[in-house]
Amino acid sequence: MRTPRKLTVALACPEDAWPHPDWPAPDDPYVGRVTPLTAPMGAGEATDVVVILCREDPAAAVRELRATDVPVIVISPCRDTEAIVEVFRGGAGYLVEGDYCTCMLSSAVVGASVGHTYLSPAACAALREGARRLPTGGEAMERLREALSPRERQIMELLSTGLAAQEIGLRLRLSEKTVRNNLSNIYAKLDARGSTDAVLRWLGAAPVLRS
Repeated sequence: MRTPRKLTVALACPEDAWPHPDWPAPDDPYVGRVTPLTAPMGAGEATDVVVILCREDPAAAVRELRATDVPVIVISPCRDTEAIVEVFRGGAGYLVEGDYCTCMLSSAVVGASVGHTYLSPAACAALREGARRLPTGGEAMERLREALSPRERQIMELLSTGLAAQEIGLRLRLSEKTVRNNLSNIYAKLDARGSTDAVLRWLGAAPVLRS
């Protein structure tokens, strides 16, 4: 049986600021190597995912790499709803400092490498809290949830953390085809163009960007 290739991560962070010098562990099944990000506008051909440690303006950091095809994960203490929404809409995952472990970081890297965005629990909570502060925000979220069946709500909770259809199926003991059928129904009910749009609506963050 062929052993899957381990991923290479390019790390962009201030000197001596990276809090995980021992990551990835030698037995990490997914991530094999972490190298400094040397090119400011790209990560090089050998890089699978870029991880940015950004203390200020995480959205600006993502915009610098948006022209490349390399997936991005942001780690930041910022819990501002609009900043997180902009990062997420830019296709990047978001981990709040102190809200993840290295196993979660490896999972986020794997998800990013196959096109899924990952939000840590505190990032999800920040989006929900921001939506509740909007006029009628809490009521709108409740109406949205009532439009989905209990199974569809379970799937959306897992999708909002960056899990793919196959992983959701394993968690809920469903086939991947069943999960994808449910997702199609969810997108129609939420009038969402895809998974990112659906997650933003589910977390109540879509109205943040509306005028």
